[in-house]
Amino acid sequence: MVGATAVRRSAGEREQIIIQRVAEGCKNKEIADSLGTTEHVVKNYLRLIYDKLGLWNRVELALWYEARQHEQVYNA
Repeated sequence: MVGATAVRRSAGEREQIIIQRVAEGCKNKEIADSLGTTEHVVKNYLRLIYDKLGLWNRVELALWYEARQHEQVYNA
């Protein structure tokens, strides 16, 4: 768990990390452990992310992320 003196990440930053980890193929438990939180919190973030992006599942999320990565490379 996150300690009282630890710097907390903003929701946007956490969402970005979760999206990246899903695209890497990590499971919710692995993502939670790396963020110092619970699997339940990760699932809640994923629901919010899916709603914001109009997606249905982690496969669509991973594909969305990869498409954005390729756009950045081509636009750079």
